[in-house]
Formats: sequence, structure tokens, C-alpha cells
Amino acid sequence: MRLRSSLSSDIKQYLIITGNYWVFTLTDGALRMLVILHFHQLGYSPLQLALLFLFYEIFGVITNLFGGWLGTVIGLNRTMQLGLSLQIIALSMLLVPNQWLTVGWVMAAQAVSGIAKDLNKMSAKSSIKLLVPRGAESALYRWVALLTGSKNTLKGTGFFLGGSLLNLFGFQGAVLFMLGLLTIACLTSLMTLSNKLGPPNSKPTFKQLVSKRSAINYLSAARLFLFASRDVWFVVALPVYLSTTLGWDFWQVGGLLASWLIGYGGIQALTPRLTGRGLSSTPDGLTACYWAVTLAGIPALMAAALYFNLHTRYALFIGLALFGLCFAINSSIHSYLVVRYADKSQVAMDVGFYYMANAGGRLLGTVLSGYLYQYYGLASCLSLSAIFIVFAAILSTALPRHDCNKPSTLLPD
Repeated sequence: MRLRSSLSSDIKQYLIITGNYWVFTLTDGALRMLVILHFHQLGYSPLQLALLFLFYEIFGVITNLFGGWLGTVIGLNRTMQLGLSLQIIALSMLLVPNQWLTVGWVMAAQAVSGIAKDLNKMSAKSSIKLLVPRGAESALYRWVALLTGSKNTLKGTGFFLGGSLLNLFGFQGAVLFMLGLLTIACLTSLMTLSNKLGPPNSKPTFKQLVSKRSAINYLSAARLFLFASRDVWFVVALPVYLSTTLGWDFWQVGGLLASWLIGYGGIQALTPRLTGRGLSSTPDGLTACYWAVTLAGIPALMAAALYFNLHTRYALFIGLALFGLCFAINSSIHSYLVVRYADKSQVAMDVGFYYMANAGGRLLGTVLSGYLYQYYGLASCLSLSAIFIVFAAILSTALPRHDCNKPSTLLPD
């Protein structure tokens, strides 16, 4: 209690937001694995399983566009609580008898879950901009990196949690367990989250949803290609390759992907130490370009190894580890830069627009991953991944840079 009373109000709000985000992310990862395993047991085909998550991604794009506007109008505390409430509704929709769990019904539940997830993420990331004092860029970098990295680590942990809950309690019991966690988080948020967190202070027009300053536009475009480069080989092609070509069991594939995601999140949280010459150093557009160029070489070399059949297993797993390391650093730098570039008066709209591009990249990569792997193989997916990253690097050259400590004209006042 003494420690809690000694914390500043901003730190307390940050801890509440982070705890809220952690609970949501843990249950979101568990729900994804729970749905895959349960509906696989019910006899759903791989295509049907993929369709279950189609609306999840599509509504993520829509939510990030309009969610930022909503957060600006009603306040970030309310959009965060709305996200938790919608996730509770999505879970409740899955408590119906098995015969009612049609593809259409589960797709609808996943659509609600996708909206909830992106409202929660947009609110959490935007809130940090409002809590960190102006000019404290090193603190902003560390706070964003910690929130982003811990999110991905917990999502990977959620994969394990989903499988464990299914084995222990069955599908409905697992859903009820997660409902309990989310209800506690929602009530805690209602009682403790400040009403002053992003209060309504403007009436943004529709034009402001899509018309952004150059820094936000270039960063969002780079983000789209960055996440398309990951999902074009990681989401569909890699699991299918491991299962069909290498003969792995489902639990081995799921365990590898979950472990990769946990490690990826840990690297994101450590990015301020890995990229700077000290904690006072913060990245700029040149940093983003440098790390994108570094990342591009990894899938290119992996594709070459697979194409020429050169130690393919070693190339795949060493490349997967190196890709995870460099991709995590790239992603964390982007997450910091969007909060840095965002205008405080419309931070939710700027961050929402950026995450709309993020969701668009995931959707593009997922669709291309299935198509390219089916007709051309994993090497083609990796080749396109390298090309996408080159596009991200080129776009990053237009981002603001540190110039003798002079503020860039692209940054908000």
C-alpha cells in the first residue's frame, strides 16, 4: 500500500491501462487457440477454420479507422471499456450449444472480438501519449516498448492457456473462465480509470479520418508493408509447411508459433536497450530505415536456401529466429514513432489510422500467404516478404530524422 501511495497519478494510470491490456491480450490469444482446437475437433476443414478469422481481420481494419474518431469524441477511457465489454459479448456468443456454432455464427462472434481487440489496443497505445510529459521522449519510448512487447508475450502465452483450458474444462468451461477474467478487468477499469483520459474536446470531421500529416501517412504505409511481410509466410504458409513437408504434429506447430511470439514480445520490450547507445537515445526515420534494410536480407536468404535446397531445415529455423529478432525491433520502433508523431489533440485518430494500416497489412499478407504457398511454395512467400520489407524501408526514408536537435516540420507542435 505504501508503494502504491508513493506512485504518481500518471504512473498509476499507466499500470491500470497496462494491466487492462494484459488481461485482454491473454484472453484474446487463448480464444484464438481455443477456437482453432475446438472446431478442428468438430471436423471443420482448414478452409473453414481460416474463414472463422476472416471477419476478425476485416473488422480490425474498419475499427481502427473509426475507433480513433470515436476515442476523440467520447474519450479513451470509454473506448477501452467498450472494448472489454464487446469482448465479453463475443465470448458469450460462443456459449450456445455446439449445433448452433455454425461458421456464420462463429464468424460473427469473431467480428465482435476483432472490434473489441482493436478498440482496446488503440485506447491503450493512445493513452500513453497523454500520460507521458511533453519532451520526455526516452520515457515514452520505454513505456511504448514495454506495453507492445508484453502484449505479444502474453498473446503467445495465451496460446498455451487456450489449449490448457480446453483440456481442463472443455470448451464452454474455458470460455466461462475467460469471461470471469474479463469481467473483473472491466469492473476494475470502470472504478479506477480516470475520466480525464482523452476527454471529448473536439468534433473531428470525416476528412480528418483519412487526411493525415506526412509523417503519419508514410509511417502507416511502411507499417502496412512490414506486417504484410510477416504474415505472407508466417500465418498460413509456415504452419502448413511444418505440418505437411516436415511432418510435425499440431501441438509441435502450435508450440513453435507460441514460443516464437513470446520471444518476439520479449525482444520488443528490450528494444530501447538494443537500438540506442543508452536510454536517452530514441529512434527516428533513419533508424526505422536501417532496421528495415537489415530485416529484408533474412527472408531473401531463406528463400534462396529453400529454392536451391541448401540445408533447408537449418536455414528455416535459424532464419525464423533472426527474423523474429529483427522484426520485433522494427515493430517496436514503429510503435514508438506513431505515438511520437501523433498530435495530442487527436492522438486516438492518428494511432487508429496507423493501426488500420497494420490490420490491412495482416489481411493482405494472410490472403497472399495461402495463395502463393498453394501455387508456388514457401520460397515464393519468403521472396515477396523481402520485397515488402524493401518497400517499408523506402517509405521510411521519408520519415523525420534527428537533425542537430532541430524539430522537424513534420512533427506536431
